[in-house]
Amino acid sequence: MSSEIESVLVENRVFPPFANLVKEAAISGMQAYRDLCAEAERAPDEFWGRLARENLRWHKPFTQVLDESEAPFYRWFGDGELNISANCLDKHLDTPTANKTALIFESDDGKVSKVTYKELHARVCELANGLKALGHSKGERAILYMPMSIEAVVAMQACARLGIIHSVVFGGFSSKSLHERTIDVGATLVITADEQVRGGKTIPLKNAVDEALDAGGCEAVRHVVVYRRTGGQVAWKEGRDLWLHDVCANQPPVCEPVPVNAEHPLFILYTSGSTGRPKGVQHSSAGYLLWSLMTVKWTFDAKDSDVFWCTADVGWVTGHTYITYGPLAAGLTQVVFEGVPTYPNAGRFWEMIQRHKVTVFYTAPTAIRSLTKAAESNPDIHPRRYDLNSLRIIGSVGEPINPEAWMWYYTHVGRERCPVLDTWWQTETGAHMITPLPGVTPLKPGSCTLPLPGISMAVVDEAGEDVEHGKGGFLVAKRPWPAMIRTIWGDPERFKSAYFPPELKGYYLAGDGAQRDQDGYFWIMGRIDDVLNVSGHRLGTMEVESALVSHELVAEAAVVGRPDATTGEAVVAFVVLNRSLPEGDDAVAIAKQLRDWVAKEIGPIAKPKDIRFGENLPKTRSGKIMRRLLRVVAKGEQVTQDVSTLENPGILDQLSQAH
Repeated sequence: MSSEIESVLVENRVFPPFANLVKEAAISGMQAYRDLCAEAERAPDEFWGRLARENLRWHKPFTQVLDESEAPFYRWFGDGELNISANCLDKHLDTPTANKTALIFESDDGKVSKVTYKELHARVCELANGLKALGHSKGERAILYMPMSIEAVVAMQACARLGIIHSVVFGGFSSKSLHERTIDVGATLVITADEQVRGGKTIPLKNAVDEALDAGGCEAVRHVVVYRRTGGQVAWKEGRDLWLHDVCANQPPVCEPVPVNAEHPLFILYTSGSTGRPKGVQHSSAGYLLWSLMTVKWTFDAKDSDVFWCTADVGWVTGHTYITYGPLAAGLTQVVFEGVPTYPNAGRFWEMIQRHKVTVFYTAPTAIRSLTKAAESNPDIHPRRYDLNSLRIIGSVGEPINPEAWMWYYTHVGRERCPVLDTWWQTETGAHMITPLPGVTPLKPGSCTLPLPGISMAVVDEAGEDVEHGKGGFLVAKRPWPAMIRTIWGDPERFKSAYFPPELKGYYLAGDGAQRDQDGYFWIMGRIDDVLNVSGHRLGTMEVESALVSHELVAEAAVVGRPDATTGEAVVAFVVLNRSLPEGDDAVAIAKQLRDWVAKEIGPIAKPKDIRFGENLPKTRSGKIMRRLLRVVAKGEQVTQDVSTLENPGILDQLSQAH
């Protein structure tokens, strides 16, 4: 793998932090940030040990902070014991937070229900007692296949309370994906729902579970607990299948939390690799919760008065860290949303921010770009039509946010008074690694800016040597951190080779290309495997996408490479316009216009050879663009992969037409 990735995107706009936020921030001013970084650099064990003692409740205090004897299988706080659910719920019971709203749940059809911390604790305890009565206990694995709901959070917390390791499978995944994960993790328990509701449609979940369990190899599953969400028809297997309300009925609202070792796995979350068997990312208990909580306090500058809304699904790591664990450990009130941002119309997010007086809003660039397109074509659902004055911080997560989307978000949603926190992190890192801080960081559209205190990020070449600022290379973490992946479930060798290749000096390899500018800011240039080699020039796909999206006609773009006899690789762009789908000569003319634009913005080398127009891009139901499918389409090959997780499988045919 070569690390010389050319950086061609130039962004000169800088937005200083807002004085009112600096004054009140958890980390206030650049000097306070530098002091924390220096403390972590000087004495990392003391730094992390202090944070763990000050922020977590321990059943048995730890005496060793970091054990590196079996690196890269690092152990944090390894002789300590605690319970994660107790750190999210019980610690609030003797404080005013007990009677504070914990979750504001808004269903797909707009109905709202709320639970306080005290009520949430009782519901978690009732389910934990019910699971215990069924014979489930510490160390077992549970598959959770749930709609976005209070019940999903309760189920995750109940597992954590008993030391049952949970593996949440996103409700948009097929029964085949569910089957693979159930076998791989060795689940003894499945918690699901009859159906989920998204965008006015019901989608069966229990039926998919039945199909997965009937496919063989899942004999270890003793119980399937079903939340009755819609009352839809489901098949029933006596002795195995139980209604959630029956499992909880007559159970006491108090359940002693089971102490677990700091390194006890809290959850296993499968990432969708492009090939091969699913990759189960295993996270610990103490280290993961500590960093989840610290990032909520530092990045989002958590205040007691906040109404926090992360729009992710609990099926993804963002929903684990910034719904189920971090915000609850911080005692925040948060919004949990069942539906999609475009139903009943694309003003849904703005209307909900207005109704619930959301103060911190955290969503994906994909959502921002699609809502930009909708707002520009329909002024009635433009964010400017809504009262968004409650917002003080807005963030983005999931992929780099291109400068034009950043500016739209900053201007129309944040009203030029809220910082845009472009957070870089991964399923494997557990929580934020590189991110602006509201009271510290001057912002540059498109840059995730600087690492958090205690996080040692760098850009290196293939020998693990730092590259000079302005040059592209591999993004790595040079030192371990508490929330890091512990292993790939059942495959330690794959863990070592994928994340700690020996040629990179044992650094953690993030898999992203990046560069640092002259101020030391990080710019993510796309996945290493999304680097294009065009006539010997290595270009990050993110930069070509950003150039395309900065054109006034373009709402969204995804760029991949395909083999080319002349240039080695050719740039193929899939483009969604801010207008109707072009055809014939019109499509040819717009394609030329966009090619010339990219040549002007970046250089002729980056001009797309093919431009394909679609009404949308192939996305999972969580809004993630399936670039690996686009690579297949770009090569003119038949799509043979499972497309059941796509929101819009028909779009692949539309995108096969080149211009």
